[in-house]
Amino acid sequence: MADVLPLVEARLSTALGEPDARAAVTFLGTDRIEVLRFQEGDVVRYATLGMSQNPMADPAAVLADPVKGPRAELVLSVRAGLADTDKVLRPLAVLAATPQVEGLVVTPGASLDVGEPLWPGAPFTSVLVGEPGGLVEDLELDDPMDPVRFLPLLPMTPNEAAWKRVHGAQALQERWLANGTDLRDPARGSVPLD
Repeated sequence: MADVLPLVEARLSTALGEPDARAAVTFLGTDRIEVLRFQEGDVVRYATLGMSQNPMADPAAVLADPVKGPRAELVLSVRAGLADTDKVLRPLAVLAATPQVEGLVVTPGASLDVGEPLWPGAPFTSVLVGEPGGLVEDLELDDPMDPVRFLPLLPMTPNEAAWKRVHGAQALQERWLANGTDLRDPARGSVPLD
């Protein structure tokens, strides 16, 4: 089997350019997770590298398949210079380690919560996992491995996260769209939810 991570990094560089910074985090009992930073105009993007090394396993499975199963990396895009968003590196690595630590399969529409602000002063402690295929195309791997999907993360305020739990991810995304919400604004307030 080919080492997946060099292929993933090459796909990220093709789509986003060369990273201008990177940091690595290792949690006890998990593989190393890197977070790469890409600057493009007034937008900075953070992408995980390491989450896709192994497939995500169904927590109900008795034995995790080392080859087959969904693979993903996370991508967060924010406007540069409006907040100290570089401090998001550790929370992003925590989210990327979730499949290894908690046996969670991360899919579009899911909510992921770090329990603290994503960066200092951030009005967000959680993210909504968006649909793949927009910013970075899926990376096809040799059979029988599943492709690596690059999942965008959309920061949610606590009120938005609570509303999403009741009404669902689609309803929240429609609310954001109807209100012209700038999801890249690191200091935005909650969308009107009445």
